[in-house]
Amino acid sequence: MEILLVLLGVVMIGFVVLPFLRRGRGGITQVPAGHPDAADPAGYGFALEEELDVRMPGPDQDLLDVLDLVQRTRDYRGARQLLAGTEMTSELRWQRVQAFAGAASLELAARPGTAGESPGGQWLRTWRAEAPKDAGGAAVHAEFLVQQAWRTATPGTDEFRIIMEEARAACGEAALLAPGDPVPYIVELSVARGLAYERKDFEQVWLKILDRAPAHMGAHLAALHYWCEKWHGSRELAYAFAEAAAARAPRGSLLAAMPLFAVFEHLPEVNLVSGFYRSEVVTKAVHGALHAVHAARPDDPMAAHVRHLLVFFLVRGERWAEAMTQLTHIDGHVGALPWTLSPDPAAEFAVYRALAVAGYEANGGSPATLPH
Repeated sequence: MEILLVLLGVVMIGFVVLPFLRRGRGGITQVPAGHPDAADPAGYGFALEEELDVRMPGPDQDLLDVLDLVQRTRDYRGARQLLAGTEMTSELRWQRVQAFAGAASLELAARPGTAGESPGGQWLRTWRAEAPKDAGGAAVHAEFLVQQAWRTATPGTDEFRIIMEEARAACGEAALLAPGDPVPYIVELSVARGLAYERKDFEQVWLKILDRAPAHMGAHLAALHYWCEKWHGSRELAYAFAEAAAARAPRGSLLAAMPLFAVFEHLPEVNLVSGFYRSEVVTKAVHGALHAVHAARPDDPMAAHVRHLLVFFLVRGERWAEAMTQLTHIDGHVGALPWTLSPDPAAEFAVYRALAVAGYEANGGSPATLPH
């Protein structure tokens, strides 16, 4: 499978070929920068690699504006107001909680604090101190602790367990402050994975989420990790969970894309066999995800997550035109699987995007023929 051999070569060499791919008589080949036959993603209006936003999977201008304000002024009140005005059971609120927690965690990593300088993320500590009964702040704090555990400690160590136990207590406090809010329980799903909850205890948390937001895509993705082979389940359990979610998905729900995420979680570490990405299980999952994004609301905040994963599978399956269609919807943002698993999400995304452009043009496509 020539295109994937090119991709493997890129990864092994350690540099990004970006637009310097074009078809030759033998298929897609690498050409020098500036070559007249080079496939150029910029010709499609795609963002430059350095312009790609690694913070979120898709646009949320209100969140970006508030994040900028909070980080610039170190005043939490904008974040508190935004979360208070976001529907409690919505996917958007969960994403915003994650974003604020992630921002505080990354700030702390960049500025741990020294004599005479307060540590990064101090605005979150102030938020909890000045508004201890605020449900939004409590949820952000719980998610912050979870992210700190995964980012700074090794699973199985005492340090990891201590932070996760603190996160579990924070989840309980956040749940008491907002009894109808699914977010504290969604955060606890990550705690359950880290602390290896027994299945009956995990399922108790899961039932609380189903009582509050039964079609919550973010919650299902968080739960899927627990059921995966690499954590506390198996390939069969993960597939069964994903397929059951897809089967009961309400009309227009992105839960129909869950099997694709289950397939991704169980990919072999190295697989260059073209047949795998065209196999029945992969093809069925891709078609389910394509149908899901087509039927979903245009403003569904989880659609970007599905589209990013579709780009990965469509490029691997050499379905260039379909990959390009997905790129027109999500280009500019790369804060989603599979790119976030890379040390450089923007570069990883840019490789796949360049491959999609080259493959599309190798089959007669051009900016003029790409539907928008």
